Amino acid sequence: MKIETVRRYKGSTFSVGFEDGRTIYLNADTITDFEIVQGMEVSREELKEIIYSSNFRRSYQYALYCLDYRDYSAKEMYEKLLDKYKSERLCRAVVEKLKESSIIDDERYAERLARRFAEVKKYGYRRSLREIMQKGIDEFTAEDALEPYIGLSEENLQYLIESRYSRYLEDETDRKSIERAKRGLVTLGYTFDEINTAIRKYFNNIK
Repeated sequence: MKIETVRRYKGSTFSVGFEDGRTIYLNADTITDFEIVQGMEVSREELKEIIYSSNFRRSYQYALYCLDYRDYSAKEMYEKLLDKYKSERLCRAVVEKLKESSIIDDERYAERLARRFAEVKKYGYRRSLREIMQKGIDEFTAEDALEPYIGLSEENLQYLIESRYSRYLEDETDRKSIERAKRGLVTLGYTFDEINTAIRKYFNNIK
């Protein structure tokens, strides 16, 4: 296949026209790397390699752009790239490069999430684990990240009870209000044993 035209399209993208009427759009670095010029002959296999290289650069730059705004797990980034570029091979390769460069690091990401959920949002272990895994982190990595925060449950529960649920705990005989408080704490990831112990302690302290 013979290249008839090589023109700047927009920004760092060039349009490359072939004698059969086909036009493709390539990254400027790909133009340089493959020394693409007008009149050049390329085989079908060479063209596939050129297109893949350009798409890889484009998708890698898109991944970096996304990472400027927030962290991603490897799984999240793969799914985001796949939704845009459709090629499993391409998206896996981009994610692998990001991992090799430590730009994406699931362990580091899990540690940040664990701190946010346990220390800032005051979630219990079960809710924190679920939230981290929903970000595409595997269970073992999520558990390891949460291990330093297991001892925070009692402290967090006391804080939540005093700051959010004390209005339901004004009367120790008001079972309906107490159950409302318990349901709220369950949704935050605490077990019934943890909650019952914390509520008993709360009532003992205010007597």
